[in-house]
Amino acid sequence: MSTKRELGRGERVLPGLWRLRLPLPWPGVPHGNAWAIAAGSGVVLVDTGYHEPGSLDQLERAMGQVNLRLEHVRLIAVTHAHSDHWGQAAPIIERAGCELWMHPDHRHATETAGDPNAALARRLEIGRQSGVPTSVLERYAERFPKNMPSGIAKVIEPDRPLVDGVEIETDLGTWRTYETPGHAPSHVCLFQPERRILISGDHVLGRISLYYDYGWTPDPVGEFLSSLDVVDRLNARLGVSGHGRPFVDVHGHVEGSRKLVGERLEAVAGALAQRPRTALEIAPIVHGEPLSERNASWLLSETLCYLWHLEALGRVEREPNGGAAQWRLVAMASVPGQP
Repeated sequence: MSTKRELGRGERVLPGLWRLRLPLPWPGVPHGNAWAIAAGSGVVLVDTGYHEPGSLDQLERAMGQVNLRLEHVRLIAVTHAHSDHWGQAAPIIERAGCELWMHPDHRHATETAGDPNAALARRLEIGRQSGVPTSVLERYAERFPKNMPSGIAKVIEPDRPLVDGVEIETDLGTWRTYETPGHAPSHVCLFQPERRILISGDHVLGRISLYYDYGWTPDPVGEFLSSLDVVDRLNARLGVSGHGRPFVDVHGHVEGSRKLVGERLEAVAGALAQRPRTALEIAPIVHGEPLSERNASWLLSETLCYLWHLEALGRVEREPNGGAAQWRLVAMASVPGQP
C-alpha cells in the first residue's frame, strides 16, 4: 500500500520570516521545515530539506508560494548535519552562488554519506552492542538495500564554521548562534534577542520527541540536558523548529523535554532493578513498544545513550557478556543514620 507523499508548502510566520514545509520519505515523519529570513535583497535559508529525486522542485514550490526563488538565497545556515536539514545544500549553492555555514563537528553525517556499507556497519554494530543475535543481524544485512539513499546530494565542506557566538545579520535583526549538542554533535540553535525568536532545529520541538546520535560523543544525553539549560536561559517567546508548527511557551517545551528524559532514565533503571539486562531487553520496556526492523536502530541507539548517561552518573555498570554488554544497577552505599 503506497502512502501519498506531501507537497512542498510555504507560509509566512511573520513579516520577514517564512516556513518552508518540505516532504520527507520516512513513515511517521512526513515533512520537515526550512526557514527563510529576509536579508536585504534576498534571504538567509536555515536548513534545506532532504535530497531525493524531485526534492529541489518541492523546495522551489514552497518558496514560490511566498514569492521567493532559490536565486534569492544569500546564505545557507544549517542547524545540524542530519540529511533532512542539509541534504540539498549543494544544488542550492550551485543555483544561488551562496555560502554554507555549518558546525564543523559533522563527521556523524559526512562519514557515511553515500556509503551504504558504512551505514550498514554502524547499524550492525549498534545491534551487536545491544545484544541482537548474530543470526538476526546476518538476515538484516542480507535485506539491507545496497543502494540506500543518504539524502545528501553531495558532501561539501562549510565555508564558515557555525559555532557559538557567530552572528547572522537579517532584516529581523542579528541572530546569535548557540551550540546545542545532544540530538547531534553538530547541532546549533539561532536566537534573535529583541524579538525573542528561537530557531531550534531538532533540539526543542513543538511535539516533544527525543533522538540522539549514538557513538560519536561520550554522553549525548548529558549534552542534550546541558543544551536545554542553554536554551532555557534565553527566555525565548517563539520557537520555530525542524518539524511541526511554530510554538510559544518555549520554556514549557524545554521542561517537557527534561521530564521525558528523566522518565526514560528511570524506566531504564527500573528495567534493571530485578536483574542485569542487555539494551535489546531494556528498549521495549522503556519505549512501550516491541522492536521491529523499522524502529530497532532508533530505539536501541536511544536506549544505549541512556545507559551511557547512567554509567557516567555512576548508577549502572557494564558486565561483559560475549559480544554484547549486560548492564546492572550499581549498589549505592547507604548514608549513615538513614535506612
